[in-house]
Amino acid sequence: MSEGIKVIGYVRVSAEEHDSSGALLDAQRRAISAECKRRGWRLLPFEEDIADGKATTDRPGLERALAACAAGDAQVLITATLETLSRSFADFGRLIERAQSEGWDIVVLDPALDLSTPAGRRCAGVLARVARWEREITGRRIKAALAVSTKKAGRPRTLPVNVGARIRRLHKTGHSYSEIARRLNAENVPTAHGGTWHASTVRKIVDN
Repeated sequence: MSEGIKVIGYVRVSAEEHDSSGALLDAQRRAISAECKRRGWRLLPFEEDIADGKATTDRPGLERALAACAAGDAQVLITATLETLSRSFADFGRLIERAQSEGWDIVVLDPALDLSTPAGRRCAGVLARVARWEREITGRRIKAALAVSTKKAGRPRTLPVNVGARIRRLHKTGHSYSEIARRLNAENVPTAHGGTWHASTVRKIVDN
């Protein structure tokens, strides 16, 4: 990767770590700044969140960092640890897929992962495939559970509360109806009637 490339650093602590968040965030910033200096990268202002790390949703700082990468304002998203981005394997797999489709890179300092290198891309490819497999398995389990519910009590007519809440969160953070539908279909999350998501289906959930 060439020198002078624009990089956006992302730092995060959990709500439980909030009391010592200043020191923890500073430590992450120092590690990222040192790595960028070593590589000759241009480090843009940091984005940060105080939030749980299991999912990548409901994190305004991360959303801004991802938007900057998608817009071409930064070519690399760098973070001190993998846990800073996500503790969910499936969520991290989606980040890898997004980075690859939009043409930017992810660099993690610990464990060392650099999507800009051939070795890093191979590793990321394996992680993304396993994450897709994990999502498919989860989707099948959800469909199987819905099938059992349908058999016992007729076709379900409402979505699980967490699915509806997630759709509204994604819409609030700027995702279009079509984008949300594609994401749910990719994760094999069924509609209330076990079907496929469309933009119109998502819109009905948001408008209700």
